[in-house]
Amino acid sequence: MRKEVIVLPEKEYEKISGVVETIIFNNEENGYTVAEIENDDYSFVAVGTMFGIAEGEKVILTGRWIDHPTYGEQFKTEMYEKQMPTGREEILKYLSSGIIKGVRKATAKKIVERFGEETLNIIASNPASLALINGISEKKALEIGTSYAKQLGTSELFMFLQNYGISTGVCMKIYRKHNQFSKDIILHNPYVLCEGDLGVSFKKADEIAMANNISRTDDKRICAGIVYMLKYSLQFGHTYLPEDILVANSAELLGVASSGLDKYVDYLCSTFTCVRETKDEKNIVYLYEYYDYEKYIAKKIALLAKTEYDINDINVEKQVEIAQVQSSLRFDAMQKEAVKCAMKKSVMVITGGPGTGKTTIINAIIDIMKSMRLKVALTAPTGRAAKRMSQVCRCEAKTIHRLLEVSFSDGEDINCVRNEEDPLDADVIIVDEMSMVDISLMNSLLRATRPGTRLVLVGDVNQLPSVGAGNVLRDIIESKAVSVIRLNKIFRQSGESMIVTNAHAINEGHYPQCNVKDGGFYFATKPTPESGAEYICELCLNRLKNTYGFDPFDIQVLSPAKKGIAGVNNLNRVLQNLLNPPDKFKKEKSHADMIFREGDKVMQIKNNYDLEWNDVETDYPGSGVFNGDVGYVKEINHDFHEMTVIFDDKKVKYNFRDLSELTLAYCITVHKSQGSEFPAVVMPMFRAPDMLLTRNLLYTGVTRAKNLVVLVGCKDILERMVDNNREDKRYSALSEKLTEEMIKNNNA
Repeated sequence: MRKEVIVLPEKEYEKISGVVETIIFNNEENGYTVAEIENDDYSFVAVGTMFGIAEGEKVILTGRWIDHPTYGEQFKTEMYEKQMPTGREEILKYLSSGIIKGVRKATAKKIVERFGEETLNIIASNPASLALINGISEKKALEIGTSYAKQLGTSELFMFLQNYGISTGVCMKIYRKHNQFSKDIILHNPYVLCEGDLGVSFKKADEIAMANNISRTDDKRICAGIVYMLKYSLQFGHTYLPEDILVANSAELLGVASSGLDKYVDYLCSTFTCVRETKDEKNIVYLYEYYDYEKYIAKKIALLAKTEYDINDINVEKQVEIAQVQSSLRFDAMQKEAVKCAMKKSVMVITGGPGTGKTTIINAIIDIMKSMRLKVALTAPTGRAAKRMSQVCRCEAKTIHRLLEVSFSDGEDINCVRNEEDPLDADVIIVDEMSMVDISLMNSLLRATRPGTRLVLVGDVNQLPSVGAGNVLRDIIESKAVSVIRLNKIFRQSGESMIVTNAHAINEGHYPQCNVKDGGFYFATKPTPESGAEYICELCLNRLKNTYGFDPFDIQVLSPAKKGIAGVNNLNRVLQNLLNPPDKFKKEKSHADMIFREGDKVMQIKNNYDLEWNDVETDYPGSGVFNGDVGYVKEINHDFHEMTVIFDDKKVKYNFRDLSELTLAYCITVHKSQGSEFPAVVMPMFRAPDMLLTRNLLYTGVTRAKNLVVLVGCKDILERMVDNNREDKRYSALSEKLTEEMIKNNNA
């Protein structure tokens, strides 16, 4: 057996060559294969993504040995190369494997008897010759040639891309998008790899381009770099970039002079890839779809806001009185104004911090609208936020994705059943946690909102903005295009914790009051990240359970940073080993640099609209798991390559290939916690980049807690966060576009 040891980053791999003796299992959709490999010394089982390998083929596998709990020693393949069979026997076995459509054992035997060792060359270059064989029609001969060309194209693509360190999983995505022509398309323009959700960086595409003699000043490269820079800026919340910044950043990325890049921006605008506008006497540049999002949202909100309802003031006052009686509460002036506004206006915003009565007003609006025989739809951006809304409003709330009946296609493209042609059947739509709604999702929601529908947008404008691009809630408020009700009176009941009071204090730039007896808001001074991490572990394992009765899974650790001793990555590893330690009765699955174990707390980290689930109690099917959903690992099944996760009332089976959509959730970032509420929140307070130590990040983290907050670390870091009112600039022009549309409507 020939073995060659090579070293790749952080792992030791081996190269092993052999012949594919038997295909034990093959998933045609994702290429996952279990195969028996034989060489001169002995046979072994190889597992992994090996798309298109067939019995009789010679292969060179790169990977490592693993010990499967049921099947014993196996070779886990990370990369593979194929060497096409040469001798008559090898070719016969290869064709008999069924890998080529239309060829089985009897047909394979006839072909090899006729063409011998030239068989594969004939199929590749002159498949029509196969029609000379009895039983093979001209049509079938061409089908065989097409199928073989597809196999060759796939093999060449995988081997070509793996030379650049691109994983087989990414290769599968590329193949699904471009089919057997993928290699030729990539050689012509490697920068297509940066498109969509293929997962290839510009740097990697550039490496392929340079290796294939594409000039650094090639037009394709320059245009791809500019587009990539605009896409890259989306993750920082920008819907556009000022042209001077775009040109400077693109020049730095490309390693070229900035002079002359404006003509490429001109070209991209002429092909409707980008759009150039003027704002504050400066040119700004959008990706076309994000320009379209802003324009559409501004037009639709202005259109909706034109409708006002002529409702008798006496009737309005009567409805407010009824709502107060039903809620057993007396509304203050702003709460009454919110209810009246919802009855008279088509679009309104209700904003306010925790404890200011947003939920009370939503319930009052729901009751009044239903009494008017209007259909009310409740929605929120995440599953957990929708579930909370259902509980506090005592009626069904759906995620925006579920409301729009979203389906998933390759990439992050949103396909909505509900749209302008088939709008939502609702007279009133109430959206909670609006601060989390990005520009793309708002666009989809408004396209499904028919004219005449009341739209009530509810959120805390002081929360962190959406993870996706845009600053929708703040822009709508700042535009002054619609009615905005700001709730600022705190309705804190006697005996409640200090969480609400301190949240408002933080938001106003005051330091929180900590360690008040029975206040539910504590600060534990720990001088170093090491001592802080140790104390956090003690809190989660024993202290909070013994003192307050919290189950460890009710406690959520929220860290501002991912890196460092007190960061998300390290705390997840440490807390996992403490709260869910290894056990011979618990199955495990390694993925990337993470180990998933039965019983682990996990989080979905991307939207997957087509991921199927079953209701835990009724087994009723559904689909869609979304970014931020938290659950636990119920079962790991190595035989079926599946991991079952329970999210609240949903049971989801993940194929092992999809585990990149999950992460451990003992500790998560504050951003990922948005829209959620936890019985207890623990936050480390240690040194991190200034952009993470901000007031609104601290405010957002604190407001995620229902009963208890424990801050652990250095007091000066807490004070620094309160003092740091920095909010990263988001380039967005929705506010201006809304104002322009309202002026147009008023002048019409």
